[in-house]
Amino acid sequence: MQKSPVPTELIEEMIYLLRGRKVLLDFDLAVLYGVPTSRLNEQVKRNIERFPEDFLFRLTQEEHLHLISQNAISKHGGRRKLPYAFTEQGVAMLFIVTLN
Repeated sequence: MQKSPVPTELIEEMIYLLRGRKVLLDFDLAVLYGVPTSRLNEQVKRNIERFPEDFLFRLTQEEHLHLISQNAISKHGGRRKLPYAFTEQGVAMLFIVTLN
């Protein structure tokens, strides 16, 4: 059985504007990929040299708290580290490294 595509509207709701860039956050990408966030971030750490700053950055505490206060994201309880934000190029690179 083939998975149905993710509705465009759902993806659009996951896109945030941070530091003047449109980004997707690690936990939202994990949902789209159907994997735990920790697994997605393991792939990033193993291939960190493939993710320059214009592909990926970690949110600051201030950015994270701002998104929570705006109810843009939930607290995603239990996180020890701030979320990663992936630009369009970062999402593409993530797709490439997860294929390997």
